[in-house]
Amino acid sequence: MFISFIKTTVRSLWRNKTYSALNIFGLAIGIACAGLIFLWMEDEVNFDGHQAKKDRLYRILEHQTYDGKKRTFWSTPMQLSEEVRTQVPGVANTARMSGSRPTLFALGDKTIFERGGFVDPSFLTMLSWQFTAGNPQQAFRELHSIVISEKMANQFFGRTTNVVGQTLRLDNKQDYLISGVVKDLPKNSTIQMDWMAPFAIYQEENKERFASWGANSIGTLVELEDNANVQRANQVLGGMIKKHLPESSTIPFLFSMNDWRLRDEFEDGQQTGGRIAYVRLFTVIAWIILLIACINFMNLATARSEKRAREVGVRKVLGAGKQRLVVRFIGESVFMALLSVAIAVVIILVALPAFNLLVEKQLTIGLDKPLHIGALLSIALICGLVAGSYPALYLSSFNPIFVFKGIRLKGSSAAFIRKGLVVTQFTVSIVLIICTIIIYQQIQHVQQRDMGYDRNNLLVIDARGQLAKNFNSIRNELVKSGAVSHVALNSYDMINIGNNTSEFTWPGKDPSKSILVSARGVSEDFIATAGMHIVEGRDFQLNAVADSSNILVTETMAKLMGEGSAVGKIVHYGDDAPAMTVVGVVKDFIYGDMYAKSDLVVFFLNNDIARTMYVRISEKTALEPALAKIGAVLKQQNPGYPFEYKFVDDQFREKINSELLIGKLSRVFAALAIIISCLGLFGLTAYTAERRTREIGIRKVLGASVTGITHLLSKEFLQLVILSAGISFPIAWWAMQQWLNSYSYRISIQWWVFLVAGVLAIAIALLTISLQSVKAALMNPVKSLRSE
Repeated sequence: MFISFIKTTVRSLWRNKTYSALNIFGLAIGIACAGLIFLWMEDEVNFDGHQAKKDRLYRILEHQTYDGKKRTFWSTPMQLSEEVRTQVPGVANTARMSGSRPTLFALGDKTIFERGGFVDPSFLTMLSWQFTAGNPQQAFRELHSIVISEKMANQFFGRTTNVVGQTLRLDNKQDYLISGVVKDLPKNSTIQMDWMAPFAIYQEENKERFASWGANSIGTLVELEDNANVQRANQVLGGMIKKHLPESSTIPFLFSMNDWRLRDEFEDGQQTGGRIAYVRLFTVIAWIILLIACINFMNLATARSEKRAREVGVRKVLGAGKQRLVVRFIGESVFMALLSVAIAVVIILVALPAFNLLVEKQLTIGLDKPLHIGALLSIALICGLVAGSYPALYLSSFNPIFVFKGIRLKGSSAAFIRKGLVVTQFTVSIVLIICTIIIYQQIQHVQQRDMGYDRNNLLVIDARGQLAKNFNSIRNELVKSGAVSHVALNSYDMINIGNNTSEFTWPGKDPSKSILVSARGVSEDFIATAGMHIVEGRDFQLNAVADSSNILVTETMAKLMGEGSAVGKIVHYGDDAPAMTVVGVVKDFIYGDMYAKSDLVVFFLNNDIARTMYVRISEKTALEPALAKIGAVLKQQNPGYPFEYKFVDDQFREKINSELLIGKLSRVFAALAIIISCLGLFGLTAYTAERRTREIGIRKVLGASVTGITHLLSKEFLQLVILSAGISFPIAWWAMQQWLNSYSYRISIQWWVFLVAGVLAIAIALLTISLQSVKAALMNPVKSLRSE
């Protein structure tokens, strides 16, 4: 029975090779596209899935209120961890960690920057580190000990065994004894570290700087006991900082590891989402593309119904009931879906390297995973059932008496369904085209935004080693080389938030208001180096001593300081701090959130706290020679530290990486939706032309032109596409308006976007239809009439 079914199904597919190929490959493309999206989605949803205690691990975040609005921060006071462990109910353990940043390590002449940080010993047992050498309980028995990853061990020693007991020099200052080796963390891990050293070292080096309960500088992890009451723990935790700083508005709270990746965005103290929105969006798109592919099958199957009418009639005469016919036709549909899945797997394997490059992941198809095999079979089953349901019911309903008497079957119902499915396909496709255009516009809008600084040809270099100490000499050498026009230091990365405080005061400031101000310690030439603009007053003088008590403020801060010019006004940092005089106002610049307005910023002269150095490459110098000259100077002036840099423009792209990814994927998915829709349209046009072969021949004999016949065959389908455009416009407008509303800096949707998308869809559909229409119109009428 089964063998007979396979034989007859294969024969049926072979007799209708064109339709079968369109069906199978159309569905395969849809399944492959959906499969790639589901692989991406699985990676996102399973972030930190390797952590055995994931459901019990939390990070302490803080809500801080400034000017009546809550803002959320990920750093905490250094002293908080101990109190949480001993005083908050349900807490099993806590651990502190410094920020994870690249740090220089050396072994002989080999120097490499590795990312890691200082952590408490409990950090090694709370998280699921897989030790291949050493053990977590004894790893930090000595103060200057270090645990490294297998990757780091391979880079320095070329092996992962017999590494414990060796030493590495950290930051060209101190030798650290390797006490453990851990397996590399998976890419879908929020925490990424290649080395860990005792937090006690970091605490000793920064105990004066971060002694206050108001100094938020580190990350604090919390492990809860089984069945702990998170709400009760938050009630106790929420008042801990206020207990030490009664005037503080800071409220710490527990933030689950389950939400670190996908739900990490907050607005005025409320959790508003994050990447989960993208996961949901692309999951919907995956199913939509699958639906479009299924519509192709339904369309072509119902279009070919008359050709199978005689077969249905014979089977019914021989005793086949409607239920048996339904099962048979759905079985054929599932069989084709399985063929499509097999081809889709090949497409995924071929496309996966390019897709990984696009989404910056290392996804694998995972055919050895039962879940993936089950998902593919489920997709085949669902697609087969969805795509074959209506054709099966329609074909099985034919009356054999009418079939054998040659009475023409009424196809109004089937034709209506086909038209509805074509409209559905192209409605979705046009919506995707419109969304793609608007997403592209929004990304370009942000990329072309006046940031308040010039990010082109601007390098940022971490100020390690003797870079800050030898800064004057480095600056002179770089400028003298001719490759560089300006060089300056900054206490923080210019494009990120950095240090901020509410302790700035000035005459006329409402004492009841807490206002958050970012503070930047810079060198004299920073404004010119960054390409910022002085809109009032003056810049710092090159003589740092003359401006040691002077500051620059941004426009927004100047307005907040009251009426009249801000230049000459006095600002205090804390109650007992000396007065600082505003000598200039800097045009607002964007940092942190690329879609938000500029926050308040104060610039003051201080080279001692520099963390970054900015270098403006001269426009007259080619990039490669300029980088070579900069590297040579730094190697001479800051020996022992490799020349590593970033372009500020690349940093900016990283800040809008999610939006850039959406833009790329939307273009791919819109193109695939159009391709799949056009495959179905191509098949329907071919079927229509085949059905009307005799009519076309007669019309040509009677003098009809090729243009007239092409118009005759194309008119019906073009009307459907035009109807699709009309339906898609309000849907796309609503969807994009909702998406844009999540950005404070956004475009307005223009009417011409809908016109362009509609015209593009109609042009693509017309091209597809014309390929078959013109072919049919050019047929020799003598041949077609003789064969008919």
